[in-house]
Amino acid sequence: MTKTVQNLIDGEWTGSPSFQRTNPARPGEVVVTAPSSSAADVDAALSAATAAQPGWAAMPPPARGAILMDAADILRSRHEEVARDLVAEEGKTLAEAKGEVRRAIDVLRYFGGQGWRAEGDVLPSATPGTTVVTRQEPLGVAGLITPWNFPIAIPAWKMAPALISGNAVVLKPAELTPLTASNLASALVEAGLPAGVLNVVHGRGSVAGDALARDPRVAALSFTGSTAVGLGLADVMNARRARVQLEMGGKNGYLVLDDADVATAASIVAAGGFGLTGQACTATSRVYCTPGVREAFTEALAKAAESMVVGDGLASGTTMGPVVSDAQLSKDLSAVSGAVSRGGRVAAGGTDVEGLAFRPTVVTDVRGDDPLVRDEVFGPVVAVLEVPDLDAGIAAINDSPYGLTAGICTSSLSASYEFAARAQVGVVKVNRPTAGLDLNVPFGGVKDSSTNTFREQGPRATDFYTWSKTVYLGHS
Repeated sequence: MTKTVQNLIDGEWTGSPSFQRTNPARPGEVVVTAPSSSAADVDAALSAATAAQPGWAAMPPPARGAILMDAADILRSRHEEVARDLVAEEGKTLAEAKGEVRRAIDVLRYFGGQGWRAEGDVLPSATPGTTVVTRQEPLGVAGLITPWNFPIAIPAWKMAPALISGNAVVLKPAELTPLTASNLASALVEAGLPAGVLNVVHGRGSVAGDALARDPRVAALSFTGSTAVGLGLADVMNARRARVQLEMGGKNGYLVLDDADVATAASIVAAGGFGLTGQACTATSRVYCTPGVREAFTEALAKAAESMVVGDGLASGTTMGPVVSDAQLSKDLSAVSGAVSRGGRVAAGGTDVEGLAFRPTVVTDVRGDDPLVRDEVFGPVVAVLEVPDLDAGIAAINDSPYGLTAGICTSSLSASYEFAARAQVGVVKVNRPTAGLDLNVPFGGVKDSSTNTFREQGPRATDFYTWSKTVYLGHS
């Protein structure tokens, strides 16, 4: 049955649906209809947020945290339903969707607990009878623009630190996944979030997202998406000296050394490259093997790819869902066929597809400067190359405009430390998949993957949404 979502503006659900989202696994099935918001809708949402923010900031932090905790409980009570909605509109498997909803629940609980942890310091002063304290003040209104690949986890991990810090929020979710974002917003509304503190406007990034970035009432904008769009938004925000946080593309490399267990390495790379249909900014997309393991690793990875069952994420036995859209399928197919035309060899998968069910693909015999190795594909496609040694492998991984995650598979402690020290990325994984993050540690990249200023997640995630005030207290 088709569901309908609306914008959330000043505590009211409003807006006439004009956009239809179909199921990637069943393209003829309409999952949800949603508004295509205009600049006027964004203006209304910002007016509501601006009016509501002072009262929200004045609420004691433990009370703000209690609302986040209650929202987590509401979401937990709907875990199965929300996960199934996520599968229907985004395409990942039910197990992956349940894990993502669980992540959103945990994020709300984590930052809800932040309400009981004091921010700021008490410092000595050189002036007698004086104590210095620092306070973390909310910025005001935060704009959030989030992608379709993690339609509940990413809105939650941006929204929760913004809210617990005393900011009001205007969220512009991905156009392809309005239902999942609305499920998150509904939980917060039902938990007692005051009207106007959270507003949601659905629609195209070129309209609603652009209006959000250009409005001077937006004190901070946090964006996750493509590098090209992110850098454009940064130009807009920087022009008015507003705060901006970008988490953008990735072309994540993995190094497999001769001393690695080949079966383990193939399992790790398959999880990082094909899990979530490869549609993650942290997905493994290029692997560099030293000569002693290259052939065996390629064979093992190809077998892992061929063993995956691609289909409807709600069907029993499915281990990988379809790609999210026709546009993404075209990009995947073009990346593989282009590599083959330049001499690459397909070891598994390829361009034979049914609907949006693109099979996990392994490509070998490509050059290090091939577009398949250089450019982000955002699909379940992994290129395998050979490097002579550890140094060459690190150099190859660093030879990229991106710097989000990278990994190494080895039994050598010294090689692990060397790799961790020299890899030019924000997150290093040793004998673990590049995809998959803990919520209590910093996340972000370098180069064209991030603004590399404020990190997301963990105890310092609130830094982006606050500014520091120093107060001198004279008491004698």
